[in-house]
Amino acid sequence: MDITILGIESSCDDTSAAVLRDNRLLSNVIASQAVHVKYGGVIPELASRAHQQNIVPVVDTALKEAGVALSEIDAIAFTRGPGLVGSLLVGVSFAKGLSIARNIPLVEVNHLQGHILSHFIDLPDRELPHPDFPFLCLLVSGGHTQIVRVDSPLEMRIIGTTIDDAAGEAFDKCAKVMGLPYPGGPVIDRLAKEGDPEAFRFARPRVEGYDYSFSGLKTSFLYTLRDRVAEDPDFIERHKADLCASLQHTIVSILLDKLVRASKQTGIRDIAIAGGVSANSGLRDGIVAEGAKRGWRTFLPEFKFTTDNAAMIAMAGRYRYAHGDFSTLDVAPEARLEEL
Repeated sequence: MDITILGIESSCDDTSAAVLRDNRLLSNVIASQAVHVKYGGVIPELASRAHQQNIVPVVDTALKEAGVALSEIDAIAFTRGPGLVGSLLVGVSFAKGLSIARNIPLVEVNHLQGHILSHFIDLPDRELPHPDFPFLCLLVSGGHTQIVRVDSPLEMRIIGTTIDDAAGEAFDKCAKVMGLPYPGGPVIDRLAKEGDPEAFRFARPRVEGYDYSFSGLKTSFLYTLRDRVAEDPDFIERHKADLCASLQHTIVSILLDKLVRASKQTGIRDIAIAGGVSANSGLRDGIVAEGAKRGWRTFLPEFKFTTDNAAMIAMAGRYRYAHGDFSTLDVAPEARLEEL
């Protein structure tokens, strides 16, 4: 029997709804919030207000594009956390209201699990390659940098995580210092293609095990700019591409070094990446190159599934539905829902 899931995602600044039938994606609608660009970062209060404006038309559009009526929906999967509380509250409250009105079961989803399980979504016109269990997933987003061992859709364990800044934060903070627009990660990626990755050397952390640290790299980058700009006020403008290339090269090397170590010690050779930073061309090229060298099967998400989206929430919800793991109406959003 086909399982049809309506997914709702509102963890940060994108309002999204999707319809998934088994593994096949029928629709995935995302409303982004341009209001945050002029502030150089997401403003939580503005984000929650925009979600309130977007949630109804986004869900309506997702259902229409899928050609699915609410009476055909088996469950509503929604992001419980982690994320911004105000933003999460909009999605959770909408899901509850729709559940009550139409008597549709609720399934709560951990946003991070959604990113990982996006690798099991198939498109309407074709099946995509899926990793076998167990696999390792390097989850890299704005606020999270983790290596996750995935033994099944419902069994995941974080074996490495950042002890301070995440990789995405390092990209965005360094971009802001250079005067680049928000979000900084994609801009750095674009400029890095024009620069020399060996032009500058930045501090690399020494952290035991599979854990990450990016605060030292960020500080090293800032000190480099401070010292060079003091001597040459036009330094950043003249060396912007080289700075971006060197920064990106360093971050990608740090990410891949720990991932290689984890693969060697666990013996797992199915390797995936997920999260917003998985759209970074340096990281994508790097993991493919490491995979060719080390005999990995590598899995890169479709670009449309790297950012926050409801398709991944529906996918995670589909597995929970099949397991009979339903939510009650007293469920509340959790800003720091970390457990996988």
